[in-house]
Amino acid sequence: VQLVESGGGLVQAGGSLKLTCTGSGRTFSHSRMGWFRQAPGKEREFVAGTTWGGGSTYLGDAAESVRGRFTIFRDIDKNAVLLQMNSLKVEDTAVYFCRAEEGEYDYWGQGTQVTVSS
Repeated sequence: VQLVESGGGLVQAGGSLKLTCTGSGRTFSHSRMGWFRQAPGKEREFVAGTTWGGGSTYLGDAAESVRGRFTIFRDIDKNAVLLQMNSLKVEDTAVYFCRAEEGEYDYWGQGTQVTVSS
């Protein structure tokens, strides 16, 4: 079972990126999935999540910082969760991780670097 993130990179402030996390080895259609981020020297922070099936979405600890700029959504057919990030700021620079939880199962991806330059 594996989660693989993609879509990170270097972007100028004000730009956009779309992160994709694709699962393999099992279906995640009944899992809660979400995005976390960790900036250098800081603790990992919960950005946004979805309930199983993508029926509901919610922001996490980073809500005040990302509200109105970041949108999370699921692609059940592709076994994926995505994070659309607009109006990026320098302070959004971090490694972004996806996570899938279902009962006793808890999976993390390896992370993708997002760097926002001024």
